Amino acid sequence: MKIAIGSDHRGLEYKKRVINILERSGFEIKDFGTYSVDSVDYPDIARTVCEAILKSGYDFGVLICGTGIGMSIAANKVKGIRAALCCDAFSAARARQHNNANVLCLGAERGESGLTDILKSFFTTDFEGGRHQRRVDKMHEMEKADC
Repeated sequence: MKIAIGSDHRGLEYKKRVINILERSGFEIKDFGTYSVDSVDYPDIARTVCEAILKSGYDFGVLICGTGIGMSIAANKVKGIRAALCCDAFSAARARQHNNANVLCLGAERGESGLTDILKSFFTTDFEGGRHQRRVDKMHEMEKADC
């Protein structure tokens, strides 16, 4: 499985820990930045990671900022992306099972408690389809609407 990952300056150190956990689990990781603590605009990183998923063959993405909220909002502006901010293993599993989330957003300021479990849940849980597919399809239709 190929995973695109990115963070803003607030998530840089946390991203390094996430990469370590995912690589030890056998995932192929590509880091799309940032690479320093110099301030960057998180929407730029979110767009780059999301485009890698949609255009460059990455299976999933991980986006990290201070709270995870900004990255989640920015990522969900990209057509075809279903980003979920997850703070525990349960929400990570549900994001995959029910919403077919393709981007996991994390908040670096929340700390590492449960991080390994969140990553494991997100990347080992399959989309259930069925009635959930109908709902995901409706979200895709909303992307086409000119509201």
